[in-house]
Amino acid sequence: MVRQSSGINACHNPGPDFVSNPIGEIKNTVRKSTLLALAGVFLLLAMAWLFFVVFQIPAAAQSGDFQIALNGKPVGTASYHFQGTLKGYTSTSMVRVSMKGLDYAFSKSERLSRASELQHVFLSAVVNNSAVTVSADPAGAQVLLKFSANGRGTANRLPAHKAAVFLPDFDPGALETLLVLAVEHNDRDLWAIIPKQEGSVAPVTLATLPDEQGTLDGKPVTVHHLVATIIGSKTDIFSGPDNQLLQAELPQEGFALVRKGFVLKPPARPLAPSAE
Repeated sequence: MVRQSSGINACHNPGPDFVSNPIGEIKNTVRKSTLLALAGVFLLLAMAWLFFVVFQIPAAAQSGDFQIALNGKPVGTASYHFQGTLKGYTSTSMVRVSMKGLDYAFSKSERLSRASELQHVFLSAVVNNSAVTVSADPAGAQVLLKFSANGRGTANRLPAHKAAVFLPDFDPGALETLLVLAVEHNDRDLWAIIPKQEGSVAPVTLATLPDEQGTLDGKPVTVHHLVATIIGSKTDIFSGPDNQLLQAELPQEGFALVRKGFVLKPPARPLAPSAE
């Protein structure tokens, strides 16, 4: 006798039971959405960082116009302009002094790294009707200076320093660069390349004096006071809250650079009587 299975048993196909779990599905969906959102944020941050590193957004331009004074009387003008580039900065300076016994003018253009370190500079000057050009280019452990004057050219090699500023007389752009380098290097290991005669390089020591007060374009401003000493000669440098050059009492007796619109209170030096 053959046993036949009932209809119910015949139609039953044993297997796993699939139970619907809507709450678990919602959690999985939320988890996946959160992970995708985080991945998107990280991707955007990575792209922004890559853009900054590769393209290095240039810094904003900065300019300054100055009066050159002798014992408080104007004898010339000076200016500088810094422009950010993809690799650092370009800097230009213009100086003009016209007085009895001195007719002096120059234009200077230079390239600086993003840390304001010298990469190249070219200066063209006229001193009492004599033309001279000077260039400086760091090359490894040295800086190559080239001079041309009166139809003759000379060259000299000086020791190279990372925090070195090319420092012609009356140049506000050079003093502005010195202020920036002082911040970058904590006032230490600063040097000046002096483009006179065969050229020389000398250490710069900075001393910080108490803050003073002044006005810029009629508005009160706190003034920082530094004294830079180079080969025994001192320059009093006055700068604003943003480290911008406001005034410099130069080592040449009685000469000063004063940013247009700036007044130091009280004056750095009592005005000497002018010779009539």
